Amino acid sequence: MIQIPALRWGKPYTSLETDPVVHFDTGEELARVSLANAGLIQRDMKKAQRARDVLREIPTAELIEMVKKAADLYMTAELPLGDGTQTPDDFVKYQSATTGLPEHMCRANMEKNHFVLTRMDEVLDALTRGLDLSIFGRGYGTEARGVPLSYQAQAPVLGLVLPSNSPGVHTLWMPVIPLQIGLVFKPGPQEPWTPYRMSEAFFQAGIPRETISIYPGAGEIGAAVLAHCSRSMIFGGTPTVERYEGNPKVQVHGPGFSKILLGDDIVDDWEKYLDVMVDSVLVNSGRSCISCSGIWASRHTEEIAEAVAARLAPVAPLPPDDDQSALAAFTVPGVAEAISNEIDHHLNESGSVDVTARHRGDGEPRWVPRERCDYLRPTVLHCDSPERWLANKEYMFPFVSVVSCPQEKMIGSIGSTLVASAITEDPGFKRQLIDAVHIDRLNIGPVPTIRLNWLQPHEGSIIDFLYRARAYQEG
Repeated sequence: MIQIPALRWGKPYTSLETDPVVHFDTGEELARVSLANAGLIQRDMKKAQRARDVLREIPTAELIEMVKKAADLYMTAELPLGDGTQTPDDFVKYQSATTGLPEHMCRANMEKNHFVLTRMDEVLDALTRGLDLSIFGRGYGTEARGVPLSYQAQAPVLGLVLPSNSPGVHTLWMPVIPLQIGLVFKPGPQEPWTPYRMSEAFFQAGIPRETISIYPGAGEIGAAVLAHCSRSMIFGGTPTVERYEGNPKVQVHGPGFSKILLGDDIVDDWEKYLDVMVDSVLVNSGRSCISCSGIWASRHTEEIAEAVAARLAPVAPLPPDDDQSALAAFTVPGVAEAISNEIDHHLNESGSVDVTARHRGDGEPRWVPRERCDYLRPTVLHCDSPERWLANKEYMFPFVSVVSCPQEKMIGSIGSTLVASAITEDPGFKRQLIDAVHIDRLNIGPVPTIRLNWLQPHEGSIIDFLYRARAYQEG
């Protein structure tokens, strides 16, 4: 069993109070993590400026090369972890064992993180629209047209209150160190592995240790990070989004309510896009904010729901080390049962039907309880109107509502949407989609919602969040 300390600006801190990190299925204790407390964070954040100062002493080009080196270390090296070490295979097995994600999904997320880190120069060039990156450290410079400009850092460090459900979210903070801003992690209770492994890879690649802190703990630790960092990211559900909405210090990443919209001009050929629909719902076990939770069309919706259900209904729980495993376990007791009961409760409303129920074998329920964890089998609903309660819901498993809605009412009915993949060639409909302010990422054509372009901002630009552009002149 590994003993993992907190990190206070790169220095290990072992506390008297620890939390076990256990295997979701066997209950085996894999690690004990030292817990931080709110007072500790308050004291440490008085030294946060040191992280920024140290990083500004290193040219951005050198930081980018260090990050690229860290990418390979993260992917291939045996790295220190607490009082032991961890190989890449150990990392995958431990991450799967505590989050419930199948091992092959953990490897895929690892490869995604590696991809982004190794292309950090391209990512930053795209996010800054080609600005000279030294401007962010110096604070001022000149754009291509010769006009002076200034970018002012809004915080010396970025606080991160991370989830346990999907390791893929880590790509969002990866540009921060090359932007010469430090990192303060509050890891998810079941997923401490990525922050620790990535931090150690950074240290081994030459990033100064005093630029990163990691504070494991419960909810009050996340609250302390948000309270004492001038800029923070938090990941959570709808209540979290509502709590921090409008707070300029906090960038909230919540449910995506991502959707596929089939235009009237192509919907009669919907079978051509069945693979796009199925992949968008199933990939990463439906645990991403970019996983599709709604398929909207004006007609053929019952046929679409039947076809998607026929593909997804046979998907069943498999061991986490099986490369065909497509479902992640629910590791928190009671959550899967509560979700299943909520769906069934609202299915009593007329106009909503669980189509997958007809395609499962006899006696195969949605909720699959195990001794120490639970699973939810994929669920495809048909809703005859956007007014149905289940027409715009999202859950942490492969769940999708196929919604019947006239095209002219679609954009006004879909609500907040992180990713909209609109399959249409209708110029008028495309114009309306481009103008829709409640759609964040817009794909035109048969693009799965789960396919990201890393040269594009995700739910707001991290550059605009961490830096303020202002006027600058010299006399």
